Amino acid sequence: MVLDTFDRPLRNLRLSVTDRCNLRCSYCMPEQDYVWLPREDLLHFEEIERLVDVFIDLGVDKVRLTGGEPLLRRDVPTLVAKLAARPAIRDLAMTTNGVLLAQHAHALRDAGLHRLTVSLDTLHADRFKDLARSDEHHRVLEGIAAAAPLFPGLKIDTVAIRGVNDDELVELIEFGRGYGAEVRFIEYMDVGGATHWAMDRVLPRAEMLATLRTHYGEIAPVQEASSAPADRYRLPDGTIFGIISSTTEPFCHSCDRSRLTADGMWYLCLYAPSGTDLRRALRGGATDAELAELIRSTWSGRRDRGAETRLTERDRSPLIPIDTLRRDPHLEMHTRGG
Repeated sequence: MVLDTFDRPLRNLRLSVTDRCNLRCSYCMPEQDYVWLPREDLLHFEEIERLVDVFIDLGVDKVRLTGGEPLLRRDVPTLVAKLAARPAIRDLAMTTNGVLLAQHAHALRDAGLHRLTVSLDTLHADRFKDLARSDEHHRVLEGIAAAAPLFPGLKIDTVAIRGVNDDELVELIEFGRGYGAEVRFIEYMDVGGATHWAMDRVLPRAEMLATLRTHYGEIAPVQEASSAPADRYRLPDGTIFGIISSTTEPFCHSCDRSRLTADGMWYLCLYAPSGTDLRRALRGGATDAELAELIRSTWSGRRDRGAETRLTERDRSPLIPIDTLRRDPHLEMHTRGG
């Protein structure tokens, strides 16, 4: 097991397969145009497999496929099948915006995907159009309906934003209950391309719980040993939901996640300003042993506690200016797999 400077293990790899997305959500991609990664730089499936094998040998046993929107990557069920064939990966998951999910759900299940998370920020089509600049809300709902029977324990992720969807907490839990899905509310984060972020738009965990207690009554925390980002809670009827409070109450002390972009840049923290270029080493002829040493030495020196550092800032504003983002697309959240 490889540990960083705070004894956090290297165990959880978020693997972006594309930086492209078919939505333009206001908290992630609010600008009008973007600089995309050159297609020739994107890792081939064989390269992804090789890097994953190196990570596995170093202790990684959780892999989550992300994007952008991962279902935009051609033949992604083929990659799922290749990774699912590795028994050392005990948790193979995917996060999707759901637009293309209905047509891919069976292929993903048949390929061996273990778990699935769908992003859904509102149950109202008009709000969805404002949030995501898209009329595809019905396709997201169709995707959830198609996937829920195939992936028991489906998770639904909702970015909770004050004044936007903060009146839908109960409605979303009830929607998830209808599909046997666990809803997780995520505090609005000031990462990557969240250029419209402001602290007064963050809906803190404490307020979410207060709202839900008013409707449901007593809510009990679920006691469990886990490095997962969500704190989980149980309603009086047994329904479980989660809250990821990474803005107001960060979980950096237990974070075992790192992120590999579609072109092979490896980031140790969602807030990290720079990463390690594994593609250059890979295509430059590095052996597996050399790749392993590069990864091991980088993680061993990891001191990142980005969300905690941001919490200490007095005049907190969006993390990265727009002109800087346009010069380096790796700084975008949709590139490094939020």
